[in-house]
Amino acid sequence: MRKELRARIIEVCDKKIVAKGEDVGLSFYAFFKNKNDNPDELMEAATWWIQTHELDHFVKARKVKEMVQKGL
Repeated sequence: MRKELRARIIEVCDKKIVAKGEDVGLSFYAFFKNKNDNPDELMEAATWWIQTHELDHFVKARKVKEMVQKGL
């Protein structure tokens, strides 16, 4: 996954955790604006989330952040 997307995922996870607490869940759509202005990056995130790691639709933000930080 590209460096910029990893950084955005960590940033969004941090914001969600601060706003809603340690147990907040999110989907990969949380990393994108409502307008699909970067379909390649959206597909990259979806592939990482769905095909590579077989994650559920909603996953704890702290888990996603840890996975990205570990380079998974």
